[in-house]
Amino acid sequence: MSSTGGLPQHPRLTRRSAIQAGAVGLLGLGMNHLSALRAEAAAAGKPAPKARSVIYIFLSGGLSQHESFDLKPEAPEQIRGEFQPIETRTPGIQICEHLPELSKRSHLWSLVRSLSHPSNDHSAGHMIMLSGQSVVPPGFDPNKPKSSDWPSIAAVTGAALPHNNLPPAVVLPERLIHRSGRVIPGQFAGQMGMQRDPWFVEACQFNAKNYGAWPEYGFHFERGNENPEGYVFQAPNLALPEGLAGSRFEQRLALREQIGSQQALLERVATHEQFDRYRQDAISLLADKSVHKAFDVVNAPAKDLDRYGRNVFGWSLLMARRLVETGVSLVQVNLGNNETWDTHQGIFPILKNNLFPPTDRALSALLDDLQASGQLDSTLIVMAGEFGRTPKVSTLPKMKEPGRDHWGAVQTVFFAGGGTRGGTVIGSSDRIGGHPASSPQTPENMAATIYQSLGIPATAAWHDQENRPHHIYQAEPIQGLT
Repeated sequence: MSSTGGLPQHPRLTRRSAIQAGAVGLLGLGMNHLSALRAEAAAAGKPAPKARSVIYIFLSGGLSQHESFDLKPEAPEQIRGEFQPIETRTPGIQICEHLPELSKRSHLWSLVRSLSHPSNDHSAGHMIMLSGQSVVPPGFDPNKPKSSDWPSIAAVTGAALPHNNLPPAVVLPERLIHRSGRVIPGQFAGQMGMQRDPWFVEACQFNAKNYGAWPEYGFHFERGNENPEGYVFQAPNLALPEGLAGSRFEQRLALREQIGSQQALLERVATHEQFDRYRQDAISLLADKSVHKAFDVVNAPAKDLDRYGRNVFGWSLLMARRLVETGVSLVQVNLGNNETWDTHQGIFPILKNNLFPPTDRALSALLDDLQASGQLDSTLIVMAGEFGRTPKVSTLPKMKEPGRDHWGAVQTVFFAGGGTRGGTVIGSSDRIGGHPASSPQTPENMAATIYQSLGIPATAAWHDQENRPHHIYQAEPIQGLT
């Protein structure tokens, strides 16, 4: 892909290339032509991309590679930390001792230990890893989302895939918000316009004082285990994205009451007015009984809750699995708000006691269920944060216990399913886990892997608010995963 100064360029394609590869939107074609373009690509002798699903698990705050999937047991103590590596089911692959269930399932997952980008800032890291673009947009403001931001992977997916009665991309269980109340940029449609924002499932009430997998594993970095009363995880209130007001949707369809009580009204409205696909999505979501079931995870069978965990991490991944089953193409799951994984202090007890147990449990249950249902081959799971953590363990001023700081230079990204080869490690970090040592990868490579797994053609484009096309793919998918 061509670029200048790190900025994405407008696609330049021949008519033949566009037809053969299935370029979307470059020849005056809408995204609703995607299926036909795939068929033409196949007829022209090129294999049509397989349409699959993706669950993108985002660890806001930044997971430490040293404490999870890239331990350095031979490094000095200040580098290696307190945790010990354990053998996995795959000979030669070791991970953290506090991820025992995932270690038993290494034949189902792969690791990329060499993903790198240039920022150590939380907001910029979110923008980079949620959009799949290593350079922040011109005029980027770390304190608030702007219309000039890059669109998120979820927003691009929502625009690039057909709406088959359901929105293609959903984000759950809530938007990412800092404890200060600052809405973290990178989650939205940005230059595509707010009407292209992904669907946010607001299943739990954000509380700025708590972190982690409440009510079982909630914590505060200084106060320790903490699970305030009054937190509720419930069937979400569905709302139309901003900017879709019109007619009876003048004040935005804030569906704050029970889903069933709104269904009849919306169906009546739909028979009298012409709605775009976003409004139709809202109606379809409310009318689809399978979607109702997908959202009602707190009342799931006891055997499911026992396996996933009765906490926000378990409920969120169970909801993601159910939404994929209903036909949603991409589900972004934010495991922890308020930069939960930002372990500047107390890194060892917090990971051991509060973050790894619910993650290990719920992610393993997700893998088991997708494998048992035959959906793992067609569902790609990606787990990453906005960056990794520093090689050196340190105690910052005003911090009571040691931790690791922000580190964009390298992180490990977890992949499973979607045709990836289990028991595989792509790339490596250097001896202290500070920089890629082999097969360096970028957020653009990760995003391309997601788009390819969703069946989006390599020459597809997203359009900004001036209807200018921009390449969806900014790099090649990660080589060696499949």
